[in-house]
Amino acid sequence: MSLPGAARRVRAYGGQFLLLAVLTLVTALLITGVPRVADRLTGQGLTEYVAGQPVARRDLTYSTAPTAFPPSTRTAVTGNAAELAGIEEAMPAEVRDSIGQRWYVAQTVPGRLRGPALAPEKGLIDVHLRAGTGIKEAATLVDGRWPGNGITQAGAIEVTLAETIAGTLGLAAGDRFRLSLLDPDDNVLKSRPVELVGVWRPNDPADGVWDTLPSMLKLTPPEGDGDPFVGVAYTADGGVDEAVATGWPVSFGWRYRIAPDRLEPGRLDALIAGVDGLERSRPAVATLSQGVDIPLRRFADSLAAARTLLAVIAAGLLATLAGLTLLAARLAARRRRAEFHLIRARGGSTGAVLRRGLAESLLVLPAAAGIGWLLGGLLPGTGASWRWVVIAGLLATLLPPLAALAVGRRAGGRSDLGGRSPAVRLTVEVAVLGLAVLGAFLLRRRGLTAGSVDPLLVSVPVLLAIAAALLALRAYPWPLRLVSRVAARARGSVAFLGTARAGRAASTGPLVVVVLAVATAAFCGVVATGIETGRDTAAAQAVPGDLLVRGERFTPDTAEKLAGLPGVRAVAPLLTVPAERPYADRAGRPALVTEMRVVLVDGERFAEVARQAGVPVDVPGPVRARADGSTPLPALVSPAVAEELADAGLADAQGDRPAWLDVQGNRLPVRTAATVDEFSLVGEGVRRFVVLPWPALPADAPHQLAPTGFVLAGSGVDAAEVDRVAREGQRRYLRIGGVDTGDKARAPEVTTRSAVRADLGGTGVNGLLVFGFALGAGGGAVLGLLGLALAVLAGARSRGQVLSRLRTMGLSRRQWRGLLMVELTPLVLVSVLTGAVVGALLPLLLTPVLGLPAFTGGVDVRPGFEPGLVAGVSVLAMLALGFAITVEAVNNRRLRLGEVLRLGEES
Repeated sequence: MSLPGAARRVRAYGGQFLLLAVLTLVTALLITGVPRVADRLTGQGLTEYVAGQPVARRDLTYSTAPTAFPPSTRTAVTGNAAELAGIEEAMPAEVRDSIGQRWYVAQTVPGRLRGPALAPEKGLIDVHLRAGTGIKEAATLVDGRWPGNGITQAGAIEVTLAETIAGTLGLAAGDRFRLSLLDPDDNVLKSRPVELVGVWRPNDPADGVWDTLPSMLKLTPPEGDGDPFVGVAYTADGGVDEAVATGWPVSFGWRYRIAPDRLEPGRLDALIAGVDGLERSRPAVATLSQGVDIPLRRFADSLAAARTLLAVIAAGLLATLAGLTLLAARLAARRRRAEFHLIRARGGSTGAVLRRGLAESLLVLPAAAGIGWLLGGLLPGTGASWRWVVIAGLLATLLPPLAALAVGRRAGGRSDLGGRSPAVRLTVEVAVLGLAVLGAFLLRRRGLTAGSVDPLLVSVPVLLAIAAALLALRAYPWPLRLVSRVAARARGSVAFLGTARAGRAASTGPLVVVVLAVATAAFCGVVATGIETGRDTAAAQAVPGDLLVRGERFTPDTAEKLAGLPGVRAVAPLLTVPAERPYADRAGRPALVTEMRVVLVDGERFAEVARQAGVPVDVPGPVRARADGSTPLPALVSPAVAEELADAGLADAQGDRPAWLDVQGNRLPVRTAATVDEFSLVGEGVRRFVVLPWPALPADAPHQLAPTGFVLAGSGVDAAEVDRVAREGQRRYLRIGGVDTGDKARAPEVTTRSAVRADLGGTGVNGLLVFGFALGAGGGAVLGLLGLALAVLAGARSRGQVLSRLRTMGLSRRQWRGLLMVELTPLVLVSVLTGAVVGALLPLLLTPVLGLPAFTGGVDVRPGFEPGLVAGVSVLAMLALGFAITVEAVNNRRLRLGEVLRLGEES
């Protein structure tokens, strides 16, 4: 066919080709843009996730044990410094490429520092001598100078101290000391003169060079009474070499930090495998300590689940776009049915019809696909594949000529006399239904296959939506026909005509497309709500209140002081014994039961905290019981512990043979009241535990129980104030005989539920999840409305004929609007509600294979039909109904009254 003729026909049918072009452009944009945006969000999330990890999970640390070298060794430090590059060179390429900063450290064992500048009231001071890379560059001198060659002319080792340590000890540049190596009995084994030549201040205390332990920036407190403070002094390589030559044991360390900005999601699996292989390439004299693989594996699991979700959402949208494109091509071909019949009547061949349609498509659709590919390429990120765009553009280009051929092959005249054979339709529907059921069964049976996208997982939701739409098409005319029979006996013709036409006007293609689109949107809403609920549950399990305080031991009055803080509405004390073995009797005879975690909590106060905080925590009756410890306490026991206690013949339900637990010096009898799989205050991952009610011990008990933590409820509570009160309560308990040992205990930890919830919602793939859900929900809703418009336009000709005849018979405009309402409402409601039900049920089928617990901290995600989804579906149905009536009204107004009758059936 000639190119000018094809261009004229494209111009004449511009609206139809514009719709096809827009659908093709959007498809190409989706194919190109979604992978690019997903790649950018994944890379950004990986960088932020790794950067937020603690130091121990970002560093690869190689270290040697302290070793004494022969006195002739003079280059131990400089000799081992070369290993910094050698170890890195031996790493796998993926790990080596991800290294950002690297440091080398040579450090002696601590020696006792003595000198006239050290006041006796400062206590005992032990000092490590440390040399290494990056320290001088990361600090600024505030007094004196940096060490030169490490040895003064008088033979003293040159050292420098951080300003914080020197200020605490009252030292200045020029002070002289002796550093002595002591044996366990504090006898001097080795001794060297030391001179403080400089004091420095770190440029950035958060710089990675200061993360080597013990810290160079502060004194480490004593571990026990009579133990020394421990500090670190910086010296030159020669200073450590001189100590080594004296016989001082020295250890070496090589530390490599993973640079978050060098990580690539596409190489994540290779990086994890490389980290796993580091043990094989380490030096024989060194040991490797690292936690890098932990966050990388967690992110990889979350990323795999997010990509799976995104693939399901994209498959639903692409299937909807494919259906819309097919509907648009069929609608355009039906509007030109007379033209194609005329070509065939004049002797035109099948090839002529195909060439005519192909010439028109080639002028529009490949260009639209190319524009969509270019627009998608403008989005940040990588991963766009032009091959899929070419395939999509080719299929879209072939659809109009194939649709024209299908229309041209049908006989002319009335369209309702021809059509598909009922047997063929039934066969297709049964085949689709069978494939959907078989695919769902196989998916649940075998799970996911390894790889980026599982074809079965992508195809099953689409098949299920199509099968549900076909079942709805088969089912919904029956109740409409019953309603039509009832309406036939009533006065007026609007209800009867509307329900009668609605029962016969079911169009397969448009309804399937609308169901697909709405199911995709509903699926996104249900899964997103399930993940949010799972995160709320995980946060409530970690902190079953608004704040959780954990420490060593607190004075009992700490609970009252916490309750007096502004905003605090309820406080419950708890006591945790991390590992305890029960006894067979009060005398302490061992029982054949392994260690377990013991938790004591005031059940009534804990239930009040949960109620005030709005946390759905179940506090069983045994924990609420009141007891004084003289009779067996009812216990909630984990299944593993219950089995061992039963085998040992202890802790029976009646309390005839109780098990005995030593809690802070008090022997408490215990009986099994119930077996539970989990309890909020036990801790994550603990499978062996016993939960007891807080007993009211008599005044003559060996020891009064001291809480080890508290659960608080309140709004606007200052976590810093809670931390202050908790520290004071712990310090009061640990103050013994006027000697304050509180600084040697582990500082209390204050955790807020909002912080835990924010941490769960701020995981590395959260941006990708938000993008996928927004794309699926928004795209599904828009495409659903477009599919509904095509469904209305597909039956516009027959409705126009009926309307024109009825208007000539006296149908008023008001009755006309009512007729449209009655006829279109069943189509809209069935398509929207079917899609919503399918979208709500799909997560129940797919949840076991989607890996959704990766987004909720391990808590199972239980999708449900939330009230918000009901409201959203209702709004979408009303919007769709109004949109459908508007499209039909505009179309009928464009045809004008009676024009359909004048022009005939093919208008």
